[in-house]
Amino acid sequence: MPHQQTVTTVQLNHTAVYAEDRQLSAEFIATILGLEVGAPFGPFLPVDLGNGVTLDYYEMADEPIQSQHYAFQVPDDRFDAMIARLEAVGVTYYADPDHTEPGAINRLFGGRGAYFDDPAGHNMEIMTRPYARP
Repeated sequence: MPHQQTVTTVQLNHTAVYAEDRQLSAEFIATILGLEVGAPFGPFLPVDLGNGVTLDYYEMADEPIQSQHYAFQVPDDRFDAMIARLEAVGVTYYADPDHTEPGAINRLFGGRGAYFDDPAGHNMEIMTRPYARP
């Protein structure tokens, strides 16, 4: 019988991310974040974030994709490499979620952050410090 971990708090396990091309979108975010795309799981192409959460890319080629926002807290010592990978693939990053400050980062909550679009038009965010919440 496989060992099952007891969960004592509510945790996000996975979420479906819609894309016109699941391979393109999964490989894009995996490349930018320095991760790997996993083996297909049914209709999904997973990207394991390493904290127990998986982005399950699902292809919706015949329907418009509704843009969503995905925010990733990343290690400070890997942030510059992620920005460099965005620049290397020619993707503009912004300091703000409305994409009005191109090529700039923000310094919210004592960290660094940036926003960028993925191939499906989702508004992705990388940040080194979580938002301060009351």
